[in-house]
Amino acid sequence: MTEIDIVIRIVLAFIAGGIIGFERSSRRQVAGLRTHILIAVGAATLMVLSIWLPKQMDSGDPGRIAAQVVSGIGFLGAGAIIRLGNSIRGLTTAASLWLTAAIGLAIGAGLYIAAVTAVVLAIITLVLLNHLERKLFPEDNWKKEN
Repeated sequence: MTEIDIVIRIVLAFIAGGIIGFERSSRRQVAGLRTHILIAVGAATLMVLSIWLPKQMDSGDPGRIAAQVVSGIGFLGAGAIIRLGNSIRGLTTAASLWLTAAIGLAIGAGLYIAAVTAVVLAIITLVLLNHLERKLFPEDNWKKEN
C-alpha cells in the first residue's frame, strides 16, 4: 500500500461520510455532517493502520483494530439515542453512525465497490424509504401508549 493509496482511501472515506452526514444534517439530526465525516475518516485511518502494522512487524492480526472500531462506535451510537417519555429518538442516527464506521473500514481496506454499494443503499434507506414509510405508516395511525 503506497502513500497515495492511503490518501485516496482517507479522502474517499471523507466523501462517503459526507454523503451520509449531509442527509442526517438535512433532517436536523444532532449527529450530522461533521460527525459522520469524522467517523468515516477515523475508521478508514484505523483500517489502513490495521493493515499496515502487521506488514511492518511481520506479524499481527489486521482484524484487531477493526473489531475495536465496531465496539467503539456502539458506545458513540448509544449517545445518539434519546428517550423522551414513551418514545425513543435517534435509533436511525445511531444506525447511520454504525454504518458509516463500517463504510470507513471497507474503504480503508480497499473494498471500494462494497463501500459505494453501502453508501447508495444507505441513502436509499434514509431518503426514499423514509418517504415510503411516512406514506404507508402515517404518524396519525400509530398507537399512542399512555
